[in-house]
Formats: sequence, structure tokens, C-alpha cells
Amino acid sequence: MRIDLHTHSDRSDGTTTPKELVSRAGKRGIDVLALTDHDTTEGWGEAAEAAAHEGLTLVRGIEVSCKLEGSAVHLLSYLPDPTYEPLAAELGRILEGRNARLPATLAKLRRIGIEIEEEDVRRVAGDAAAMGRPHVADALVEKGVVQDRGEAFDTYLGSRGPAYVNRYAAPLEEMVRLVAAAGGVSVVAHPWGRRYTHKALDEARFASLKDAGLAGIEVDHQDHEEPDREALRSIARNLDLVVTGSSDYHGEGKVDHDLGCNTTDPEEFTRLVELSRASAAASGRITPEVLVP
Repeated sequence: MRIDLHTHSDRSDGTTTPKELVSRAGKRGIDVLALTDHDTTEGWGEAAEAAAHEGLTLVRGIEVSCKLEGSAVHLLSYLPDPTYEPLAAELGRILEGRNARLPATLAKLRRIGIEIEEEDVRRVAGDAAAMGRPHVADALVEKGVVQDRGEAFDTYLGSRGPAYVNRYAAPLEEMVRLVAAAGGVSVVAHPWGRRYTHKALDEARFASLKDAGLAGIEVDHQDHEEPDREALRSIARNLDLVVTGSSDYHGEGKVDHDLGCNTTDPEEFTRLVELSRASAAASGRITPEVLVP
């Protein structure tokens, strides 16, 4: 069984529709797929219909933008009740932050001689719930300023780039608690994929997050070298956290992240589902089920 628990559609910063994503996953031999668009559930309905047609098991999730000690951290949140008002409000605040920084980002680009307007970004963003840096990067590619998203971030949009603008993200531990209160389970995404979060997310911090309700760590990810994978696997084992692996697929938006390039062990997936059921029961919320064909 091939299980990929971290993918994106064009409802956030992927380049394929939820339906196309599910279809591609089926063709790649993926048996279980999680749709985890950034800070939104807008793709859930279309993905559910496509999964039923494709005969593929679907896990509905969200990759939530968080911060820890001033650094960006992403939290994969699986099967929470999306109508839980505190969670919905926080996701709305995060999306507002994404949209609010767009004019400032474009203004900074224009100040360094790159002519780009909001309409240029809107054209490439399509049905995205919010226009973010990846869409600005796509607009820069379309204009011929850069070759790909990677170059756009490295040269202009990254945290040290001349067009970087900070935005709101949820406090990590607070979001772990919110996801649990909404009846879901959470997994820290690619925790050591960004060198500036490596030291903050040590074993003691993971222990604290587990106390807040954290279920697991995304260990097998393209941004993790083998020594880091082994170290993270050891932390997960010591703390009895679930170990996941996934592609972080973005369609054409991210190279070397093909569907199924990393997968989750079926026993670990079973543990995650069991924890989600326990969380749902403890919260008293009506939560999404894993959709099995």
C-alpha cells in the first residue's frame, strides 16, 4: 500500500485542480492520498468526488502556517472539524495575512525595477483561496524574470530577499491545541527542512508539543537528508510519535517532489487514524472521516 499524506492543489499553491491531483495519484499507484492545501479546505469537496470515482482513499487535511520563535513552521492538520469556529477564525486570519502582504510585495518588486501588478498574479493564481508568494513567483516566471519558483524565492521572495514581507502565522503550540479541540490530529511538516528551525525543534520541544496534542513528525521528506531522517525517527520513537512520509507535491510548482517519492508506512497510518478517532471522540466534534472507496 502506497500512502502519500502531504499534497497541494491549485486551491493553494499547487498547479493542478483537486480532481487532477487525485487522478494523477491514482495513475502513480497511490492508494491513500491526503490533500493538505495551505490554510484552506476549499479543495476538499472536489477531491472527495474525484477519490470516489478513482477508487482511492482520501484523507482531508490542511497545512497550517505557524511560527515558532519567529521562524516559519508548517503543521499538517488531518481530519479536523472545519466548522469549529476558533479554528476557522484562525485560518481566516492567516489567509487575510497572505492577501494583505501581496500589495507590499509587489511594491517592493517595482522599487527594484520589476514591473508587476496584482492582475499578473491573479491570472496565474486561478482558484487559489489566497494569493501568496508562490503565485508571485509564478507571475515572475511568466514575465521571464526568473526561470522557476526556486529562483524567484532565492533571488527576491525568500526571507532574506529584497521583496520579502512578513505576515501573520499562528503560534505553533496554540495551533496544535486548536486542531485537537477541533477533533483532528497534527503532524509537524518537514521540521528540519529549513535550517533556521532546526535548533528550535529539538526533542524537548517535540515533547512539549506532544503534551499539547501533537500526533507525529513528517520524517521522510525531500528536504530532509538521511542523517536528519534518522535523528527525527529516533525522536519520534523516543516520544511515541507517529512517523509519516510524503511527497509535498505541488504539480509543476515544485521540482523533485513527485507523488509517492516518499510514503508513510501502513502501520503508522493506522496509528494516525486511530489517534484521529480518539481526538474526535474527546472533542465531541463531528469530524471528517477517512474516505474509503
